Amino acid sequence: MLVIACVKQVPDTTQVKIDPETGTLIREGVPFIANPFDTHALEESLRLKDKYGFRAAVISMGPPNTVVTLRKALALGADQAVLLSDRVFSGADTLATSFVLAEAIKRLAQEEEVAMVICGKQTIDGDTAQVGPGIATRLKYSQLTLVDQIQNVDLTAKKVKVRRKLEGRHEIVEAPLPAMIAVVREINRPRYPTVPMRLKSEITDVLIWDNKVMKLPEELVGLKGSPTWVRKIFSPQRTKGQILGDGVNKPKEAAHLLIDTLIQKDILAL
Repeated sequence: MLVIACVKQVPDTTQVKIDPETGTLIREGVPFIANPFDTHALEESLRLKDKYGFRAAVISMGPPNTVVTLRKALALGADQAVLLSDRVFSGADTLATSFVLAEAIKRLAQEEEVAMVICGKQTIDGDTAQVGPGIATRLKYSQLTLVDQIQNVDLTAKKVKVRRKLEGRHEIVEAPLPAMIAVVREINRPRYPTVPMRLKSEITDVLIWDNKVMKLPEELVGLKGSPTWVRKIFSPQRTKGQILGDGVNKPKEAAHLLIDTLIQKDILAL
């Protein structure tokens, strides 16, 4: 059985620039890394491989230089890497991205049964947390998000039990396989590659599937298949905070001072 980790290559900076005409990311001169949340997804797929004997595959959609990121995944222990790369895929929003990834997973499932698709909770460039759930919806897989522990996989009953990290508590959930699992950083600590694995990854083929292979309708992928466009990306500007009154020794006076200040700034209306 196959466990698939989805990995995205993202800018290694907050100072990204957007093409004003196309609304797409300007990649020239920007260093790229594997999305940090996705490195934990990859690590978890490798741990499942070690524990249950799965084959581990890694899949990504991006430009040709994403091969570098996928080779790093192979060096860590992934058995197979697939890059979805074509100009018609570029500029995709989360809807179009999840469509292409889901179709690629379907192709892999024709060759080998898929047990799980593991994604990072979100990416550091888009922060939408929509692609993983989008894949699950399209494939009709069980959807398990915010997972910080995969407790058990029962291959006979085809069920997986996970722990979800919620605000102030945890939730134990059991679901049927196949499943899409979106993980948080607390789930594991990624391993480092060994020298022999690094050398092996350099001679291992990364499968590159363009749209000649995928044969997807162009109106459903890339910019054409994206109902949303990015107009502007910017780093949030944070100003220094203000301390009002003495909330410890004089809480009532401090509360009145806060209300008066909010009214003066036209933030609160009575």
